[in-house]
Amino acid sequence: MSASVEIDLAPYAARAAQSRGRCHKEVPAQARTDFQRDRDRIVHSTAFRRLEYKTQVFVNHEGDLFRTRLTHSLEVAQIARAIARNLRVNEDLVEAISLAHDLGHTPFGHAGQDALHESMQAYGGFEHNLQSLRVVDELEERYGAFNGLNLTFETREGILKHCSLENARKLGDLGRRFIERRQPSVEAQIANLADEIAYNNHDIDDGLRSGLITLKQIGAIPLFARHTDVVRSEFPDIPDRRLIYETTRRMINTLIVDLISETQRRLIAAAPKSIEDVRSGAALVAFSTTMRTEADELKRFLSEHLYRHFQVMRMTEKARRIVRELFAAFRDEPRLLPIDHRQRVEAEGPRAIADYVAGMTDRYAIREHRRLFSVGDG
Repeated sequence: MSASVEIDLAPYAARAAQSRGRCHKEVPAQARTDFQRDRDRIVHSTAFRRLEYKTQVFVNHEGDLFRTRLTHSLEVAQIARAIARNLRVNEDLVEAISLAHDLGHTPFGHAGQDALHESMQAYGGFEHNLQSLRVVDELEERYGAFNGLNLTFETREGILKHCSLENARKLGDLGRRFIERRQPSVEAQIANLADEIAYNNHDIDDGLRSGLITLKQIGAIPLFARHTDVVRSEFPDIPDRRLIYETTRRMINTLIVDLISETQRRLIAAAPKSIEDVRSGAALVAFSTTMRTEADELKRFLSEHLYRHFQVMRMTEKARRIVRELFAAFRDEPRLLPIDHRQRVEAEGPRAIADYVAGMTDRYAIREHRRLFSVGDG
């Protein structure tokens, strides 16, 4: 089946039939390629289901309409597949990477990640990309023959977007590209920028819906203003809610089209003949210089006006405190942990505590903290 599915791919695309394989050998599936099988394993994993209750910017209990890591991952996959189709690379691989890229995120988004990294400083730190890899390699418990999901090298390569050199040296072939400054596959590069397109535009939507940023404020950003002007000229009496939806969907389309165009230009110039040519060259998937400047300006706006808004900062400070105090409590007294996690701490030390805390959803972390520190809860 893999030959018929992948026959129309570009020469530089990843092919499941030529995959560098899995850590544990398995009999190939009869009706799916290995990359399709990776995607299916990710969707059925416990860590993927937990993303429903892990948030991007707003904590889960603050509202049902704000985006979660699950909805974000689905949006990234949709954007990435559209790009991959236009570039004639492997849609199944890019979808698998997109769906798995946030599996290692802590509760409470980047605030929780920063707090857990701080708590783990004496034990090697905490990197959410590395934790995503740890989830699919070790922590999922679904198969009798091995720990983790036993994904292909190419999917695991795409999940690991960033990695310190110290940790890269421990990862063998998977970490070598960080040491040698090589590129991942085109599919991995697409998933990385699809992630950026999704979270920037959808954080605008959530920020405006919450009232923490206003149309007047973001109207000063050229990328947003240009599309808003077009929408208002077409629909003079459009309500603000629809104006926001029309603007953000058009921005997403503009970013995707620009990314495809610039990447095609780079592919023509580099003329890679294989996936190894991709890995040994410069980055191929990118925005044009003009669009990169505009996208960076949008990111700076969100950082200043949304992520650092005093209401968000208040919640993120609470989140940091919850994560720090949970980690400290379990480190100082492992008997507070459920029995299976306690046994892992005895065998693996604080890293197992980080696994337990990182795997929590927002609401579970809040509830667990209340059980430990509030009188009357247990």
